[in-house]
Amino acid sequence: MCGIAGIIDLTGSREIDRAALKRMTDALAHRGPDGEGFFIEPGVGLGHRRLSIIDLAGGAQPMTSASGESVLIFNGEIYNYRELARALQQKGARLRTRSDSEVLLEGLERDGPAYLDPVRGMFAFAQWNRRARTLLLARDRFGEKPLYYGETADGFLLFASEIGALQAGRLIDLDHAPDALADYFLYGYVPEPKSVYRQVKRLAPASVMTAGAGRAATITRYWRPVFEADRSIDFKTAAGELLDLLDDAVDAQRVADVPLGAFLSGGVDSSAIVSAMAIKGGAVRTCTIGFDDPRLDERAEARRTADRYQTTHVEETATIEAASLIDRIAGVYGEPFADSSALPTYLVCGAARRHVTVALSGDGGDEIFGGYRRYRMFAAEERFRRALPLGARRSVFGTLGRVYPKLDWAPRPFRFKTTFQALGEDGLSAYARAVSAVLPDRAGAMLSGDF
Repeated sequence: MCGIAGIIDLTGSREIDRAALKRMTDALAHRGPDGEGFFIEPGVGLGHRRLSIIDLAGGAQPMTSASGESVLIFNGEIYNYRELARALQQKGARLRTRSDSEVLLEGLERDGPAYLDPVRGMFAFAQWNRRARTLLLARDRFGEKPLYYGETADGFLLFASEIGALQAGRLIDLDHAPDALADYFLYGYVPEPKSVYRQVKRLAPASVMTAGAGRAATITRYWRPVFEADRSIDFKTAAGELLDLLDDAVDAQRVADVPLGAFLSGGVDSSAIVSAMAIKGGAVRTCTIGFDDPRLDERAEARRTADRYQTTHVEETATIEAASLIDRIAGVYGEPFADSSALPTYLVCGAARRHVTVALSGDGGDEIFGGYRRYRMFAAEERFRRALPLGARRSVFGTLGRVYPKLDWAPRPFRFKTTFQALGEDGLSAYARAVSAVLPDRAGAMLSGDF
């Protein structure tokens, strides 16, 4: 995990506020404790904080291309950079380091944003073209690495890995966006591309922003997921291919010149990752956080997986003292975030960092593989909705949803209120209700008329 920050003059070649850029990178020091670097010339200032993972000696940033025409600051990792490096060398490129950053830089200089098509990785980066005086900002396909941006009143574009870095620059006056706050009350987080501040946005996943002096910033998508079933293969074949893809993805993410491990809970996703690591061979380090509350403690299950694959296993016990953690976690996220899983995640990251520099986790597994119970429940509701017209459902189930009491204390089979409400709505509204942190009618009641 590295941190990037920058200031670009959108009107010309004015001098960059060096002190502001330094404050921005200082705010990112926790992301990159191994090094700090700057590139500053009239109209542009780039800053980088480095966590060294690949090519510890040669990967310092900002990095200038062999031609001297491009400069890159990069947060993330390119998993197939060795293949890409060979391809560049076959085209005549002379690479000076073993770093994935240089491969990305030289590829972008040759092909522009089109170079992202073959890139496998997680990243957020800024590339400055010195001849054309244009800036390229980009995020990986699923938005694993964050990137925030905002424009000052006098025409400077600021960007950084965290909102806190934009605040630290003290060049933008920030005030809360009412629609983002309303989203937070409904969902428990602020959805992209918004941020909680009116003046700051997130660059969307799989997107590229191009900006420069005298030209309006433009944002384009370079990739979109395809949701089309492949009917040419049967279930058994698909299951085998899935395991092969999982093993390949895990193996690709093990490229590091520093100690690497995995978070291990009692769940299927982290256990599958540890299994894939062990199958490929080599030592595997695993880390588990235990809790005093037996309802939350998964150490026994994790230990069974660690024993099966003979990992170097570390266990630590933590007490979730929410009152002492909330301020720290709020500082990490930079904006409201109401998912209680942030507390144990913060603790397990701290525990793992004492033993490894990089750790693989199973985050996103429930979303990809339909692991949440609500998916099955919503599918059943959707089949029912399709059987009856919306008007009939609204008159019957909408009325029942309004009058039926909310029996939070009752056994689950008697808690019909939200189900009645969902059946009286269209599919999109019902799904929004299903994933909301606060039910829409309650969220609306929380807000004043002016708001």
